[in-house]
Amino acid sequence: QVQLVESGGGLVQPGGSLRLSCKVSGFTLDDRAIGWFRQAPGKEREGVSCTSRSDGIMYYRDSEKGRFVMSRDNAQNTVYLQMNSLNAKDTAVYYCGFSHFTCRDVAMFGSWGQGTQVTVSS
Repeated sequence: QVQLVESGGGLVQPGGSLRLSCKVSGFTLDDRAIGWFRQAPGKEREGVSCTSRSDGIMYYRDSEKGRFVMSRDNAQNTVYLQMNSLNAKDTAVYYCGFSHFTCRDVAMFGSWGQGTQVTVSS
């Protein structure tokens, strides 16, 4: 049974850091593209970062490059998102999902986890 479980969200002050985890079961990381997405209130879900065998690790927008670092632990079948220098615009529910296609085929991602809330506020 395929399952993705996110954790690590919370309330953090501007400039702070959080590390999100996505534990995957039912398949191994090398078999799929695994992506971090987020959805802020009233907005559509947007891609944050992704890893796949063909793409390596990539970030969908320049605003996250240098602040967010995605990593993977194949032994634990878990991907992580280290988020630094957080600001209010990063407030959202963060999800991980997978795709049978590449990281660039954003519309093909699904099988979302339950999400983890990240709130950046003073």
